[in-house]
Amino acid sequence: MATASREFQAFAKPAGWWCNLACRYCYYLKAGQLYPQGPPPRMTDSLLETYIVQHIEASPGPVVTFSWHGGEPTLPGLDYFRRIVAIQAKHRPSGRRIVNGIQTNGLLIDEQWCRFLADEAFGVGLSLDGPADLHDAYRVTRGQQPTHKQVVRAFRLLRRHRIACDILCVVHNLNVRHPTGVYRFFKELGARYLTFLPLVEPAQDESGGASARSVPAEAYGTFLCTIFDEWLREDMGRLGVQIFEETARAVRGHEQALCVFRQTCGDVPVVEHNGDVYCCDHFVDPGHRLGNIQQVPFVELLESPAQREFGRAKLDTLPRCCRVCEVRRLCNGGCPKDRLLRMPGEKESLNYLCVGLKRFFIHSLHLLAQYDSAT
Repeated sequence: MATASREFQAFAKPAGWWCNLACRYCYYLKAGQLYPQGPPPRMTDSLLETYIVQHIEASPGPVVTFSWHGGEPTLPGLDYFRRIVAIQAKHRPSGRRIVNGIQTNGLLIDEQWCRFLADEAFGVGLSLDGPADLHDAYRVTRGQQPTHKQVVRAFRLLRRHRIACDILCVVHNLNVRHPTGVYRFFKELGARYLTFLPLVEPAQDESGGASARSVPAEAYGTFLCTIFDEWLREDMGRLGVQIFEETARAVRGHEQALCVFRQTCGDVPVVEHNGDVYCCDHFVDPGHRLGNIQQVPFVELLESPAQREFGRAKLDTLPRCCRVCEVRRLCNGGCPKDRLLRMPGEKESLNYLCVGLKRFFIHSLHLLAQYDSAT
């Protein structure tokens, strides 16, 4: 039985791009253009079992991790997820453990969902962009109604049931102006782990660069530095922040764990509702379709030359200025999707966030090094 040569994290999309929100910055809705219009997409029970079996077989370690994404993955319903865990139990090899995570907008989370998620030890990622005015600016229903109240309700339900809940905050052109207010909102809410995901959208005109909704690069650096200073002073060790933990790993000499900061990528493929596999969540398009698990086993798609080439391209297309940068080991050029800036004399494009990320990394490395030596 073939297994993958490395650990991977697949984003499984049981409901494809289907969502009960119409977030103005959503990049995944365009995936619907690849498939015929009709009833809402949903991975069939037989295909679901095929995927789960192949995912287990491909996983090289003792812990098999499933990541359920969308769209909105709760839309197929709670009974659908009960079938997921039943299929996993049916096929779980002796001596191995299965772990599930789900990324949700929270609107359908209720007591029944919480009891299930707690009983099955699901980890939950909840999308929340800060205080109400900043969250509701972009995260709205299909009827353009605000969603902040429902998401906060979901977070409190999840906490009441003692479910591990990470908050994913998209940092855009509006909330980036209020780093202290955003961070303290999450602290007062009782957050235990935060991921800040910078919004970078290509401009729709011919000017190049990023859209007006995108987070300004310099402001993103200020946002991270401001929050980092308070976190280091008051919250280190009791509130996790993903990018801060990544920086701390580097101070201790460890390799980056987060795909956007590693030298190469290609370890986070997407499995769509019909079994199609794509290189990455941000590259769901015909040119990055690897195949379908109903024709080619999942492990073969993971190990395919096309996926290996996709992962290596991140390093091979690194601009010359990045190769000599003092914080290259922390950034490695960032996510390829964000390389939007053309630089004079450079063949390859530079990461749009470069100036902000560089400022943050220099600032935080200096302070973390001082902190480590003092302790």
